[in-house]
Amino acid sequence: MSKINTSHAALRNLDSAGALGALTGAAIAVLMVANPAVGADMSSRPLPTFMPPPFTWTGLYVGANLGGGWAHSTLNDSFTGFSLGDSSSGVVGGGQLGYNYQFGGLVLGAEWTFDGTSLNASHTVGALQGAANTNWITTIAGRFGVAADNVLYYGKAGGGWANSSATLTNLNNGTQVGASNTNGGWLLGAGIEYEFAPHWSARLEYDYLGLNTWNVNSTLFAPNADRFSVNRNIQTLTAGVNFKF
Repeated sequence: MSKINTSHAALRNLDSAGALGALTGAAIAVLMVANPAVGADMSSRPLPTFMPPPFTWTGLYVGANLGGGWAHSTLNDSFTGFSLGDSSSGVVGGGQLGYNYQFGGLVLGAEWTFDGTSLNASHTVGALQGAANTNWITTIAGRFGVAADNVLYYGKAGGGWANSSATLTNLNNGTQVGASNTNGGWLLGAGIEYEFAPHWSARLEYDYLGLNTWNVNSTLFAPNADRFSVNRNIQTLTAGVNFKF
């Protein structure tokens, strides 16, 4: 009897082991079928990507510029009615400081510039010799432009001042009168600016500065009854580099 009972127990153990094996196999089969679907679902989802912030011209900037200038000067003597006109060209260079604010595709801003110049002119007609020199130019202007991503097309309008010196000489007797002055006028300009690296941009700009008439008392021909006036306009074409904070 004990042998029979032992046989029955062994059979029950075999049946249990068989059932457990069958369940294990079924679970493995389910996992094998499910895993490819899960992997396919994971591969179909787009990977997260880093989106850089949109480009903007808004910010404070400082820069330097260098280029050329052209000045046309006219010296008029009130006593004789004589007029001396001349044009000169030279180097212009200095720096700028400004701020831009962009909303949509429009950019508004303000800018201050300061440039030294070598715009010197001298001209002789008959017994009169006139000379006019421009030492430096400074401007304050509003800027308004249209942005195409990292390219900015802009115009500017405002005022400017030039420090000039002028002399008028009577070559017959060596009498000379001269003076220096800082006089102002109106400014118009236009340019294009391109950001070529983060925070760095390059620009090309044209400006026209029309200065007010400058009057100087003269004793060349009639003491206390003579005066000469200086009219100047200055054009500049400069290339520059800006750093935006």
